[in-house]
Parts: sequence; C-alpha cells; structure tokens
Amino acid sequence: MSETKEIREITEAELPAALKDHWKNAKASVERNNHGYAIKFLQAILKEEPGFLNARKLVRQAEIIQSGATPGAAKKGLFGTSGGGGSSFIRQAKKDSFGALVAIEKELENDPFNCGINEAFYEIALSMNLLDTAAFALETAKTGSPANTKVAHKLAQFYVNREMHLDASRVYREIVKQDPGDGEAVRGEKDCSAKASMQQNRMSENSSFQDLVKTDEAAELEKASRTALTKEQLEERAGELAAQYEADPNNLAVVKQLAQTYEQLEDWNTCHSFYSWAFELSNGDVALRAKANEIKDKAADQHIKDLEAAAAADPENQELQSQLQEIQQSRVGERLEECQERVKQNPTDPKMRFDLGQALYDAGEYSDAIPHLQQATRNPHIRTKVLLLLGRTFDAKGMNDLAIKQLKDANDELTQMDNTKKEILYELGVIYTKAEKKEEALGCFKQIYEIDYGYRDVAARVEGSYAG
Repeated sequence: MSETKEIREITEAELPAALKDHWKNAKASVERNNHGYAIKFLQAILKEEPGFLNARKLVRQAEIIQSGATPGAAKKGLFGTSGGGGSSFIRQAKKDSFGALVAIEKELENDPFNCGINEAFYEIALSMNLLDTAAFALETAKTGSPANTKVAHKLAQFYVNREMHLDASRVYREIVKQDPGDGEAVRGEKDCSAKASMQQNRMSENSSFQDLVKTDEAAELEKASRTALTKEQLEERAGELAAQYEADPNNLAVVKQLAQTYEQLEDWNTCHSFYSWAFELSNGDVALRAKANEIKDKAADQHIKDLEAAAAADPENQELQSQLQEIQQSRVGERLEECQERVKQNPTDPKMRFDLGQALYDAGEYSDAIPHLQQATRNPHIRTKVLLLLGRTFDAKGMNDLAIKQLKDANDELTQMDNTKKEILYELGVIYTKAEKKEEALGCFKQIYEIDYGYRDVAARVEGSYAG
C-alpha cells in the first residue's frame, strides 16, 4: 500500500469490490474452523485496507484459536518489564506506518495477546487517527494481561478523552477488581459512571419525539401523548386528524400526528403507512425513516404472533400449521434483507448494526453476525443487549470462553437485579454448565434464586445441587 493513499476506518459496505471475495472466503474459513486459511485471507485484506476493523477483529479471533493463546498468559514487551519487541515497530512506523501495521499483524499471528506489541499497535493506530482500531489494540492488550493495570489505565483515559464514559467506567471497574486499593480507578469509575448517566440522559432527550417534529403542532402533540388516553379517545382523535388529512394529505405535522396516534392504538399497519408517508414528505428525515422501519417490523411480528395464537388454538389444522411455518421462515429472510439494506443506508448507526446482527443470528449466520454486533457495542443504550447476543452467538459457535467473556462484561455493567441481569446470569450459568464449570454455574443461578425464586428453573437447579 502506498503512503499517499488516504487511510481511514471503513465498514464492510465500503470494502473495495476486489477484496470482497477475500472477506467472504475468510468468514467461510472461520465457520469451517479452518483458522489458518482465514488468517491468510484476512492479512491480505488488511495489507490493502488497514482501516477495515472488522477484518482485524476477525483475524485476532482466528489467531487466538489457532495459537491456543489464553488471557493472562501474554508476553510482555515495549512497556512491560521484559522484552522490547514493540519498540522496533514504533521506529518503523516513523518511516512507514503502513508497513509497521503489516509487520505487527504478522508478529501477532502466533502471539495475539502480546502486550508490548499491542501497545505499540495502539500508538501507531492513534498516530494515524484510527481511533477504534487503537481502542481495539489496547482492549486486546488488557485482555491478555488483566493484571497489568497500567495498560488498563491507559485504555480508560483513552475512552475518557473520547467522552466514551461508559466504556471508561467499565475499564476502571475492572482495574478495581484487580487492585481494590487503586484510588485513581475507584474515583475514575464513580466519575465516569456519573458522566455516562448524564450523557445517556442527554442522548435520550435528543432521540425523543421532539427530534421528529419541531413545529408548534408537534409540541402540542407531544404534550397530548403524555396524557393517558383511552382507546375510544384515541380513535376519536384519529378521526379528527383523518379529516384534516383528507383536506391536505401533504400536511407533514398532521401526518406525524396520525402516525403517533395509530402507534398508541397499536394499529401497526396503518401506523407504518403514515410514518412512511411522513418520511417522504420530510425530504429524507432519517429519524422518520428509522421510525417507519421500526413500525414495519412490529407489524410483521404482530402478524406472526396472531398466526401463532391461531395455530395454537387449532393444532389439528395442518394448513394453518404449514402457513405459520412458511411465514416464520420467510420472515427470517425478509428481516435479514431489510436490515442489510438499512445498514447500507446508514452504516455508522450502531442500532442498525445490532438489528442486522440479530437478523443474522436468527438466520443461523453466526460468523457474519459477530462483526456487526461488535460495532454495536459502541452504543451505550443497547450495549448490554448487544453483549448478551454476542455471548449467545459465540455459544452457538461452540466458543464457550468467548461467550462467557461477553456475558461477564454485560453482567458487570449492571448493578440492579432487573430482568435483563437475570437473563444474562441465567445464560451465563447455562454456558458455564456446558463448559463443565459447575461451581461458576451454580453461583450464577444462586444470585437469581436469592432474588426471584420462581425465575425459570433456577429453583430446581439450585436445590438440586444440595440434594446431590
């Protein structure tokens, strides 16, 4: 690669056509557990497109499995107490940063957790403004050397500088686990947790309905929507708005109000038609497009729920059972195509990435789901859900250690024993059971048992352990 070529972080959709076959072959090789072959394809891609982070994450995953590397056993380097392998890459990068990245990838092939080399990788990526790549390098170094709190502090500060306070809080919390007496980490976790909460509140406000409409009529609607209306009152309101709509079908404010009203009525098909029309009238308002997509999904899901209820009520009706099965299978394919198209339209939206990851998971395309879910972890609002699905995805691929890592991270970020935390703990317990780690599994189930005796089968699991 020439130094004159602009380098930036790119998504799969932006990958040059000449490299798409390599990417497809690499993913297929990982799926077939032919990791050595996948590594060759991925290194070839990264030699041409160093900013394609999905490939870098996938190659590291393949290298970890291929080399048998385990967290906590990483070799020290540039900033450790022994060795100095990373310093040579730093020197090389001053003359040829692209060449240094290629050399680093080759070196990490047999030692993916090498702390010093990953730290050097971080410094070089940072100097090239590949910020997510830099974060990935330090995350890998931290995973390989969890006791090296110096690396973790550097990662936490990196996240603070980028105002990624939720991530910073997570890293500080991990430092405290390693060293409870680390006052800087204790203070950092508290400070970043508070800032993350404030940041989340601001984002929630910015993504609320006020972003969809900015007119006086919309403000009136927002006020009205906060008032609990009966179904009859909502239907009456819909009738009044319908009369205004017939008088002027191009009145954007009225169309939005109709969409909002039908959403409250849970008439998803009608609601979708009005949100779609509002998007057309708005000259491409992305928030309205997202809302229309969301309601379209709800309409399709409701149709399947109605069919499931009908099929359950009439189990002898083979025609109905076949229809349900056909529609369920068709919906998986449709959902996947829709999500792929949405990501093409808005490749930087983490929520779109999560939806695509979920669709790929539902379709059984687990390897394809992983890079999209990894990108989706950047959104603090859905991060816990993403980690849960990532854990399930790794579990579906038989990669218990990686599944456990994702679920432990998700669990650590939740302090209140709500339904989400119960679900994560239960899933973690099940995977520990598969991995024959009975004590760890029982510990997860007991945490739920102490709060919610009736949750799934935790009572039987916990009480059965005492009987045994």
